[in-house]
Amino acid sequence: MKNTISILCLLLLLLVGCNQDDIQRNKELENSIHTIVSDKSQSEIRIKSLTNFEWEEAFLFTPYSTQGSIEKQLGFYFKDPSNLEMRDDIYLMVFVNGGKVVQYVELDRHTSDFSIGDKDHLTPKKDVISIERNK
Repeated sequence: MKNTISILCLLLLLLVGCNQDDIQRNKELENSIHTIVSDKSQSEIRIKSLTNFEWEEAFLFTPYSTQGSIEKQLGFYFKDPSNLEMRDDIYLMVFVNGGKVVQYVELDRHTSDFSIGDKDHLTPKKDVISIERNK
């Protein structure tokens, strides 16, 4: 009986430790990106100039990216809050600092697609996202 209680306590601690409640969806950044995309003269977005929080890497996940592919690219567990695997209407951008996700944004792809070229991820020094407008 003591072993069962110990195991249950350990599982509870693990669940609490994996809590993602402190990860924020940054709607202000989403709005800033939307404003840039709305300006047809703009063909790229410099993400660092739009952020007001610390980040070391930013990952751009395309529509239909699976939970497994997201975790593989990040290199650690992260529960996709947007259910991207079942969606084709957004890109998911995940910001990492100190080996953990600190914020994320959902980028509407109604009028545009986004690309970071052949890079795996962005950094504050290499932070350009290309805008590819739908015709």
